[in-house]
Amino acid sequence: MIRINLLPEEYRRKAKTPLKLMLGVSAAVAVNASLLAWGAWMFFGVEARISTERSMLQTDMDGLTPQVAYHRSLESESRVHKSRENTLNEITKSRVSWTRKLDELIDVVNRGGGEQGHLIWLDDLNVTQNLAGSRAGAGELKASGHSGSDRFAQVANFLEDLEASSFIDDFYPPAPPEGSESLIDEELDPAVVWAFPLSLKLKDPEDRK
Repeated sequence: MIRINLLPEEYRRKAKTPLKLMLGVSAAVAVNASLLAWGAWMFFGVEARISTERSMLQTDMDGLTPQVAYHRSLESESRVHKSRENTLNEITKSRVSWTRKLDELIDVVNRGGGEQGHLIWLDDLNVTQNLAGSRAGAGELKASGHSGSDRFAQVANFLEDLEASSFIDDFYPPAPPEGSESLIDEELDPAVVWAFPLSLKLKDPEDRK
C-alpha cells in the first residue's frame, strides 16, 4: 500500500538510518581499514626489514669476497707447489746416490774375510746411468777386481756378502763368480792371485722404488 504524506515539510518526521545498516557499514569500514593497515605494514615494514637484512648480508659478502679470492689463490699456489714436490720426489726416487753406493761397497770390502777383510781391490770402476725408458737399460756398474788370495772361494764370499748388503738394493743380483789366476811374484805370499770382473745391472726406477 502506498502512503502519501501531505503534511508540510516542517511537520514531517525525519527518516533515520536503520541501526543494522549502520552497524554493517561500520563493520565493513573497520574490516577494510584493518586490511589496508595490514597490507601497508606487510608492504612497507617487511620490505624495510628485508632491505635491511639484504644490506647487512651484502656488507658481509663484500668483506668475505677478498678473503675467498685470497683463499682460492692460496689453493692454486698450493696445488702448484704440491705438483712440483711430487715431481721432485719422483726425480729423487729415480736417482742413485753414487756417493752412498761407493761407501757401501767399501764397507763390504773392509768388513768381510776375517781381520784382513776380503783382500779385494778394484783396478777401475765405471758407472753408466741411462735415461728412463732407454733400450740399454737403466745403467750398469763395471769394475776389474783382484783378490789377494790363492783361494777362489774368497771371490765367491765377496760376491755373497755384496749381494747380502744394502749396496745391492739398487742393482739386480750379480752373475755367478768367475775369474782367472794371475801370477804376480813368486816371492810374494801368496804368489798367485785371482782376477775377476764385477758387473752389476742397475734396476729400473720402478723396481728401485
